[in-house]
Amino acid sequence: MPMGHTTTAEAGSGGLTATEHRLANGLRVVLSEDHLTPVAAVCLWYDVGSRHEVKGRTGLAHLFEHLMFQGSGQVKGNGHFELVQGAGGSLNGTTSFERTNYFETMPAHQLELALWLEADRMGSLLAALDEESMDNQRDVVKNERRQRYDNVPYGTAFEKLTALSYPEGHPYHHTPIGSMADLDAATLEDARAFFRTYYAPNNAVLSVVGDIDPEQTLAWVEKYFGSIPSHDGKPAPRDGSLPEVVGEQKREVLVEEVPARALMAAYRLPEDGTRACDAADLALTVLGGGESSRLYNRLVRRDRTAVAAGFGLLRLAGAPSMGWLDVKTSGDVEVPVIEAAIDEELARFAEQGPTPEEMERAQAQLEREWLDRLGTVAGRADELCRFAVLFGDPQLALTAVKRVLEVTPEEVKEVAEARLRPDNRAVLVYEPKSPESVEDAQLPEDPEQEATVEAGHKNEETAK
Repeated sequence: MPMGHTTTAEAGSGGLTATEHRLANGLRVVLSEDHLTPVAAVCLWYDVGSRHEVKGRTGLAHLFEHLMFQGSGQVKGNGHFELVQGAGGSLNGTTSFERTNYFETMPAHQLELALWLEADRMGSLLAALDEESMDNQRDVVKNERRQRYDNVPYGTAFEKLTALSYPEGHPYHHTPIGSMADLDAATLEDARAFFRTYYAPNNAVLSVVGDIDPEQTLAWVEKYFGSIPSHDGKPAPRDGSLPEVVGEQKREVLVEEVPARALMAAYRLPEDGTRACDAADLALTVLGGGESSRLYNRLVRRDRTAVAAGFGLLRLAGAPSMGWLDVKTSGDVEVPVIEAAIDEELARFAEQGPTPEEMERAQAQLEREWLDRLGTVAGRADELCRFAVLFGDPQLALTAVKRVLEVTPEEVKEVAEARLRPDNRAVLVYEPKSPESVEDAQLPEDPEQEATVEAGHKNEETAK
């Protein structure tokens, strides 16, 4: 296993480092020592998400994530959860547009167990996959769809805005949850073919972070993963590129049982991994990232026309990113009043750009979020996998904040002027069925996080 280069993180991250390795079967391995606490995080990213699915089989990536917890060659039934939790660890898995990940955080002396479990799934899941487990998890996913999308207020907003934002046939047109009809249509052979195609070591990145001995960890990785054969039949993901600007506003009005009128919008923004995407992140942070943001001050504090206002960025590497605007109105305020105020604020920002104070605050906010992610062993393991899978270089995770801090106010102004326009968005308006429910609308617990949390969580379907 040749050792790659090592990068030290900057900007107050405590001198974190990461080393890279590759097994003969193509599995990329990233290690990061951190002896602050006696825990270790294992994170495995497979380069497969809903963008890899084909029409008629949407939701298969997410369904398969659930199947990975239904037993493997040497671990029966719910054994994966039982073994990890019995050893004092925690675990889960999530699916997004662009990847599927599995992760455990363990007491450091139980690291070998987590590596063995992940290798057993990668190498022998098909030995345990049968019609019973397929039907069981199909029902679980369908119930998850009901609970998170179909039967909650505003639950289908992300799905509807995604469909409006990315045209029919585009790989990001559908969300990871998939449709009920497609989930019903998926066969056991579909699942087996999906596994053989995408769940191969040369289509994965394994990161191990925490209180580890790198030499011993690599020996375990080689022992458990080294004999798993690679697979070369993976098709390239479909092209997700689109024009920079939509060119016309797309709009849908929904009358549903919701507690308040709402205006949600998705703006087409630059792809992740670009300087322009970092500039867009800063723009949305100034405009809608918390209670000090422009939109919150205008709509909630000054005009009192809204009870919540947020603007967050859903970063996407294989397609334009999505700027997610989420405003819940106050009392009987009509949506056009809110929309006019938003457009006024966006136009002013596009013309003037951020003030020095706003720029400093936004950069500090994004730096803090970066430090929070890298500050835990699980968060750092996930970031190292993310940059390795999506951009080919895990070391970029350790220097991401440096690139954000280099962005200039002029670049933030430019991206706002070019992209935060009425002809570059999809709009969703919610009107309550019963007028009295508008008057009873309550302030959410964390309104300043609503937009970013909504976009982030709906882009990730979880196993449990």
